[in-house]
Amino acid sequence: MIAALYVQTNGVYYGLPNVDPWDEQRDARLYAGPWPVVAHPPCNRWVSYGPSWLRGQDGGCFEAALAAVLKYGGVLEHPAKSQAWPTFGLPQPTGPHWMKGISDSGWACEIDQHLYGFPTRKRTWLYYVGSHPPAMPARHVDAGRGCETLWSTERSKTPPAFRDALIAMAETAGARAAA
Repeated sequence: MIAALYVQTNGVYYGLPNVDPWDEQRDARLYAGPWPVVAHPPCNRWVSYGPSWLRGQDGGCFEAALAAVLKYGGVLEHPAKSQAWPTFGLPQPTGPHWMKGISDSGWACEIDQHLYGFPTRKRTWLYYVGSHPPAMPARHVDAGRGCETLWSTERSKTPPAFRDALIAMAETAGARAAA
């Protein structure tokens, strides 16, 4: 079993037998384990196309998502170049290979969700906590328009193939002992 945090109500994580979905109504900031997580904290307050005066003001969602991944294992995803990465001292990915921070228990990489069926390029950073990160596709998608051309409701959707890859990562991460 895994917990999917900050997911869309009745979205791609709902109705799966091995997933406990946490939407806005359940308030994923309250997640207290015990399962590994797939975390999709809200991104609009951490990206360059959001209002700069609101940057980082997400009500503690990213911080809670990161804490859950660090405590229970799993994976957190956010748009590439998210300002949350430097704010929380996470290793900033440089491509589709996993990299580890110096004083950090997690691994980070960049992936394009287009490889998993998203209709446009959608560069995404992943932060994984587990014994060893899984293999990722070793290629980038170099052509195609960016996801900024989509409506925000379409931009935030997760392709089923990407969801399945993230669930598999969380399942292999296993539960971690509390720090």
